[in-house]
Amino acid sequence: MNTDPSTLIIQGITLSGRTFRPSDWAERLSGVMSTVGGDHRMVYSPYVHPTTVNGAKSVLVDKKLREVDARAYEFLLGFARDNELKVLDNTAPGASPE
Repeated sequence: MNTDPSTLIIQGITLSGRTFRPSDWAERLSGVMSTVGGDHRMVYSPYVHPTTVNGAKSVLVDKKLREVDARAYEFLLGFARDNELKVLDNTAPGASPE
């Protein structure tokens, strides 16, 4: 698991322990922050990209996004909150890798 204190991980596991659906939710959420490169392919933001953590689809969020685009950062956290997804914050007191 990523233990970088400058990142948050939105994990595709609900607070009740269920796997979040649809299965491509992490790519879709990360796609909101993506751009299209010169080769006409989608390029994920350097601040937000899909990953897998302990076998669960997840989204890695660089906390620098809060400074660069606070509304986007709040949107991502709001998505997690609204869907009752686990958010792993490596700088929170008592935080530990799963």
